[in-house]
Amino acid sequence: MIPDENTIKTQALSDETQKVVQAFEALNTDDKLAWFYYVYKKMGDSITPAAPQGTDPELAPKLLGDYLQLDDDKQLAIMREIVERKDTEYSRAYGALKENNQLMVWYTWSQEMGNTVVDMPADYQASQPINDLMGQIEGLDFEGQISMFRTIASDMGYTDVKPIASQAETGKTASL
Repeated sequence: MIPDENTIKTQALSDETQKVVQAFEALNTDDKLAWFYYVYKKMGDSITPAAPQGTDPELAPKLLGDYLQLDDDKQLAIMREIVERKDTEYSRAYGALKENNQLMVWYTWSQEMGNTVVDMPADYQASQPINDLMGQIEGLDFEGQISMFRTIASDMGYTDVKPIASQAETGKTASL
């Protein structure tokens, strides 16, 4: 289930945004989690937030309700399972969501960090690859940022639902 550079879901991504997605994929699990923290910390400043009207929190009760009641160690383990696309209960719940709702989960978690969600360690220092990636994201326009965020969010979590092959892939047209 781990995509490589040839299987990254393209959502009208430019070459520039595809490179950002590939740079994100090269990060280790904890750096990916730290990246989300930094992205949402800068949101609205140099990074574009996803449209909240395109989300429905009621579709993610396990991730936005049950999750918030867990202890810090369990929350961190669940975040790691989602990033690593493991076949677990919470990772499946995340994988079943559409991209905007997946982004809403990360946004909610980032807003609750230090309150009902495990916080970043006080002594954490961002690695150079995270800093480089943040600079790349800040240089993208609105459309580039959103398509990149959706692609990254959709490449996490576990699902065994496979996308339907396109006409270009099969060479066949749909018939009634």
